[in-house]
Amino acid sequence: MFSTRSIGRQAFSLSKRSQARWVSSLEGNPYIYVFSNKDATNGSHILSLLPSEPVNPELAIGVSTKLPPTTDSFTENPKFLGTLQEVVSKHAHEDPDAKSQAQVMASTAGANLSSGGVLLTGQRGRRRRAETGDSSGGASGQGGAGSGARGGWIHISDSRRPPEFGRIAWPEDIFGSLEVEGNGQFAGGDGNYQSSGTYRIVTRDGILGLSPFLREKLVQRLRELEKK
Repeated sequence: MFSTRSIGRQAFSLSKRSQARWVSSLEGNPYIYVFSNKDATNGSHILSLLPSEPVNPELAIGVSTKLPPTTDSFTENPKFLGTLQEVVSKHAHEDPDAKSQAQVMASTAGANLSSGGVLLTGQRGRRRRAETGDSSGGASGQGGAGSGARGGWIHISDSRRPPEFGRIAWPEDIFGSLEVEGNGQFAGGDGNYQSSGTYRIVTRDGILGLSPFLREKLVQRLRELEKK
């Protein structure tokens, strides 16, 4: 026979699991939670990186009248965008992905580095840029990266549309850039992060996609703000 205390614990555990199941996430992106926007009459949804309910609209990613969100249906939250940039500015140089890009840049003389950490020889880079002439050309054409022992810049970009071999991300996918010294270390210790000013939370390729490291840091910051 189960004791009353044991049954109570089981019921409480079941209740917590049931509540957790009711918090739905965006299809294809389990880290973004979807809530009905009860204050709106257009059937819109609030998107957030926090599963907390009721949702704090100041911490939400934004609002969308469609799921998945599109460029026409989504309205971003400027305050969230500010928090996002705050976190990337503070922690991007600590991201293992960024550190890897910086080391590859420094160790490969005479090569160009894309935002995804892919190397491309200068010869091929010139050929690709001459053929396309678009805004997503080779990194050196953008002033994005230097050659070995000279340093330069690497781009911190969204993962929703990884750039092709030898290319940098589209401006709307770039959070900002970090300066790298010739020895592969970040200039000033933190890379002197510069925001791109062109990043968009939702594009035709999808919604916000952060590296696991930066996503964790952003969620931590949002939780701090949630407690205030």
